[in-house]
Amino acid sequence: MAVAAVIFDLDGTLLDTLADLGGCMNRVLDRLGYPTHPLDRYRRFVGDGIEVLARRCLAGVTEEEAAVSQVVEAMRREYGQRWAESTQPYEGVPELLRDLAARRLPLAVLSNKPHDFTVRMVDHFFPQQPFFAVWGARPQYPRKPSPKAALALAAAMRVAPGDVLYLGDTDTDMRTAVAARMFPVGVAWGFRPASELVAAGARRVVGSPTGVLDLVAADGKTGRARRGG
Repeated sequence: MAVAAVIFDLDGTLLDTLADLGGCMNRVLDRLGYPTHPLDRYRRFVGDGIEVLARRCLAGVTEEEAAVSQVVEAMRREYGQRWAESTQPYEGVPELLRDLAARRLPLAVLSNKPHDFTVRMVDHFFPQQPFFAVWGARPQYPRKPSPKAALALAAAMRVAPGDVLYLGDTDTDMRTAVAARMFPVGVAWGFRPASELVAAGARRVVGSPTGVLDLVAADGKTGRARRGG
C-alpha cells in the first residue's frame, strides 16, 4: 500500500514500559493495602488509560470510586517519579523511526497514557525524532478506541484516513484504526498476542520493526514532518 503518514501507539509499540508500569502500580497497591499482581498480568491491564488500569487492578477487591481515585492519584505520583527506571525503546524502533522520517512521512504518537507523560517520554527517548504530533489522553478527545483523536491527527497532517498506517499492540489500537478507516497493523513484539490483534481487525501483524518498512511505499506524496501540539 501507499502510505502518506504513520500513527504509533506508545506503550507496547514504541516503548517497553511494562516493568515500570507494573512495578509502580504494585508499589502503590502494596502501600495502600491492596493485593499486588504478577508483572505478566499487566499485559492485559494496561492500554486503556490510568483509571481503567486502577479498576482492573482492584477488580474483585473494591469498586468504590474513592478507592479508585486514590489509586489513580497515587499512581500518577509514583509513575511520575519512576517512569524511566526500566523503560526502553524496543529493538529496532529508533532505526524504524529514522528510516520513516527519511522518507519524509509525517509521524505521530497517539496514546491513552496521560498527555503530560506521553510528551515527556517521547521527548526523553526520541529527542531527535521529528514527530508531527505527540498526543496522550486529553480532555478534548475521548480515549481510544474512539477514532476521534486519530481522525483529528489525520486532518492535521492533511492526509486521508485511508492513507494512514496505524501501528499498535492491543485490540484497543486495532479497533481505533478500524473505526477511523485507517490501515491497522498489529505489532507482535508488544503486550498482546497476535491472535487478539487479528480478531480486533489487524490487516497485518509484523514481527519486528523492520517489517513495517515492507508496508510503506515512498510515493512522494508527503511533505516535511514537523512536531505539532
